Amino acid sequence: MPVAQINILEGRSDEQKEALIREVTDAICRSLGAPVESVRIIITEMPKQHFGIGGQSAKKLGR
Repeated sequence: MPVAQINILEGRSDEQKEALIREVTDAICRSLGAPVESVRIIITEMPKQHFGIGGQSAKKLGR
């Protein structure tokens, strides 16, 4: 059972996350030959102030 864990910054719509799940699942099925029903995708959203880039939070940088 392939499991993909994806970390993203908060702010994406439910539709975007659904598309991400669908497309990553398709890529795993194609590349590994795994049946679609065996693929699991875990999306972890983090607040922008919990992610740093070059010594500053993504929130402070306006990302």
